[in-house]
Amino acid sequence: MEIVCLGTGSSTGTPVIGCDCATCRSVDPRNKRTRASVAVVIPEGPTLLIDTGPDLRLQALREGLIQVDGVLYTHTHADHLNGIDDLRNFCYLQRAPIPVFGNENTVRDIQARFGYAFAPPGHHWDKPVLTAHAVDAPFQVAGLDVTPLPVLHGKLPILGYRIGDIAYITDVSEIPEATLPLLRDLDVLMLDCLHDRPHPTHIHLARSLEYAQAISARKTYFIHMTHRMEFVDTSGKLPDGVELAYDGLRVRVAPR
Repeated sequence: MEIVCLGTGSSTGTPVIGCDCATCRSVDPRNKRTRASVAVVIPEGPTLLIDTGPDLRLQALREGLIQVDGVLYTHTHADHLNGIDDLRNFCYLQRAPIPVFGNENTVRDIQARFGYAFAPPGHHWDKPVLTAHAVDAPFQVAGLDVTPLPVLHGKLPILGYRIGDIAYITDVSEIPEATLPLLRDLDVLMLDCLHDRPHPTHIHLARSLEYAQAISARKTYFIHMTHRMEFVDTSGKLPDGVELAYDGLRVRVAPR
């Protein structure tokens, strides 16, 4: 299994429009962050996306992504959803609908906002063709076992996901006690880390490190970062086993 970091940035991306800070002016490519999303790729097998941010087209071209067998949605904020129309290209290539998953509120909102994407395919497959699936318990997609991870984004109930021995949790302010047992014995955890100051709807660096220690995955990567998280400066403050992710990072996870 390979995790491909399509984007590791927050809702504004980095560099931020109109900002002249050191991170936004940096020439280090690890400081160039598109909106947060990953692809989970099984060699010679299926590929799942987690979220479809507004940079999906450029991310897919950059990483050579030409197959999508399912999309796991964490929630419906624009930076995690509004690239949904770019799924039409994958539907066209595959000549097949793509199933999308999320909690009940997420699925209902996607269908309300992008109703055209849930219509039958036209002759030219010129729109996304999606099927909606509300989930609140472990399920399978394209032969892969997926466990939803209920978390809170401020007061909004959203989902992270566990696929095998990897987990992805973005836009989280609290991981409920009931969810923590679902995160035992992970090889890789990808975890929200907005920046270095407390925030009402995201965990920040100190809290992210606390959760990383409590979950104790073999490797933890921080994602969904603002321009306050300069790559080199922040990396020097991290303990062993914790790293900053960056756009284009590929993490291979061997089967046990």
